[in-house]
Amino acid sequence: MKSISVIIPNYNGKHLFEKYFEHNYKVLKALETNVQIIVVDDASTDDSIGYLQDNYQDKITLITKEKNSGFSDTCNIGIKYASNELIFLLNTDVTLEPGYIEKLYKFFELEDTFGVMGRVIGMNDDLIREAAREPKILGRKIKSSDFFHLQNIDAFTPTFYLSGAIALMDTNKLKAINGFNEMFNPYYGEDQELSIRAWRLGWKCYYEHDAVCRHEVSASTKNHNHKKAIKRIHFRNRYYVHYLHLQGMDLKLWHLQILICDVLVGLITLQFFKVEAYMDFFKNRENLRKKKLAFNWQMKKHQSDIGILDVINNIRLMLKYQQVIKL
Repeated sequence: MKSISVIIPNYNGKHLFEKYFEHNYKVLKALETNVQIIVVDDASTDDSIGYLQDNYQDKITLITKEKNSGFSDTCNIGIKYASNELIFLLNTDVTLEPGYIEKLYKFFELEDTFGVMGRVIGMNDDLIREAAREPKILGRKIKSSDFFHLQNIDAFTPTFYLSGAIALMDTNKLKAINGFNEMFNPYYGEDQELSIRAWRLGWKCYYEHDAVCRHEVSASTKNHNHKKAIKRIHFRNRYYVHYLHLQGMDLKLWHLQILICDVLVGLITLQFFKVEAYMDFFKNRENLRKKKLAFNWQMKKHQSDIGILDVINNIRLMLKYQQVIKL
């Protein structure tokens, strides 16, 4: 079995550590391989650090930040410290069912695997919270399909993106791709954008329906911002994804589409968070342009010319002759 570095980003999650960490710690330590557990604290104001120091000081690597910055930056710090073959991103509000990670190992027998995730269900019910998603495009807006899995249990199910809460990824590939885009801080959409970059470099993201974990929905973000602020961040980050990965005329058509369908409609319907999100995006175009140029250089380095529309078509081809079960 390949060795694993577990990265757990935390912000004010003492109550979650008290509920779930011991269970996950036992599941991880039961693995027949070297397991490195890294907790990166995003300048918590609760007693998360004290709790971990009192109970797990000699069992984990604890990294503390002086300033709160968000999910992407926090995970990237953990990625830098990771020294094992695979990196497992684990949120504080998740519990792993026995065998979760063992069921994901087979995917790394393929050289082009970037990462894989399992099925996410509710903490107190079996409702699907995360599963495989297929990309689709409406006009020039890139969206994700409803959850699905393949009827053939022996087939490898592709997914448009990996959930940052429970994804197992190849360490070398994750470091080569420079981790998460920190412009997406504090949260939302960073895992989708990371996965798109992986697909565009010729790597693949998979889903294993038989690997199950449970998730306390919204536990890690519900105290972070009020609803309108969260929506503003959500739309801003969606705009970032499109700007970073659409090219030429497709990018121009997308821009026209959001000006009409989001900004204008947002003004008419008094959904001002859409207008504010667009303004945030517009202000940050220069930094986005630099990120886009840097990734284009990476594409050349890896001798790839795969565009986002190619990614959509490639995933559709992988599903073309499979029996897809909608969830």
